[in-house]
Amino acid sequence: MVSKNTNVSAYVALGALRDTDASLYKSEARVSSGYKVATATDDAAYWSIATTMRSDNRSLKAVEDALSMAAGVLDTAFQGMSASTDIMSNMKARLVMARESGVDRDKINTELTAMKEQLRSIAESSTFSGENWLQKTSDNDLGTRSLVSSFQRDDSGYVQVDTIDYDIDGQSGTTSLNYLVDDKDGDDGILTSNSYATAIGASKNWVVFNGTAAGTGYDEISLSTTTTTQELDDMIKVVDAMNERMTVVASDLGAKANRVETQHEFALDLQNAIKTGVGNMVDTNLDEESSRLRALQAQQQLGTTALSIVNTQIQSLLQLM
Repeated sequence: MVSKNTNVSAYVALGALRDTDASLYKSEARVSSGYKVATATDDAAYWSIATTMRSDNRSLKAVEDALSMAAGVLDTAFQGMSASTDIMSNMKARLVMARESGVDRDKINTELTAMKEQLRSIAESSTFSGENWLQKTSDNDLGTRSLVSSFQRDDSGYVQVDTIDYDIDGQSGTTSLNYLVDDKDGDDGILTSNSYATAIGASKNWVVFNGTAAGTGYDEISLSTTTTTQELDDMIKVVDAMNERMTVVASDLGAKANRVETQHEFALDLQNAIKTGVGNMVDTNLDEESSRLRALQAQQQLGTTALSIVNTQIQSLLQLM
């Protein structure tokens, strides 16, 4: 039936054109924004997951930055301790050489003095961003340092930040020390503590050198024409004990530095994995969407043509009236 009051064909054509225009608008928005799920109205579940994962990824980026800082601190301390270990090995070799008869001990002592200066220089310069784990100068240098290592979200949705802990001072008054030099008290540095001389039962409180502000007057390792064989043997034992402890500390620092490096690489890989996963959920497939866009544009043109045709038909009928 044809009615002059109700153009059913026009309504149908106009409705189809509106649907096409709406789909075309969505397709153009997806292409321009790059997202097929840009807001919660597009897909509430995917949008919620993507928003949470993007937030976690920003936290992982902060962890990555923290790990870079931790790597710098650990690498600096490790390199300083490792270099000091080599110097102590050379110092022990010079002391062993001094035990031979006919050796000029004054010349060897000159070498020992240079080694002491080099050890102190290493301890003072092993600083990264204000952190020095080889030299104690104040009470602020005591305690455990916590380095951010990871960020995770459990099944319940709660977040947790994990850390790598390192006790930078060790056990005061024992041979289990971690500092190289204690310039505050003198008893908490491997090179400045008499604990190693006490542990071997030496007759003197041998140390490599005294801390600058320690206030203690321990016997510094040095050679002269009056140095006895017993004193020399004690010096060798003390230096060897110190060197053994430095090796343990260097190994611990190296292991933690390796762990931080591994964790840093994992954080980078995890960020990329999250970005890829979120992208698969909410990003637009441009190849697919471009094809859909062209099809909708053609459909829009056909709809406009169809609407024009039905309007022309009703105009023809109106001319007969």
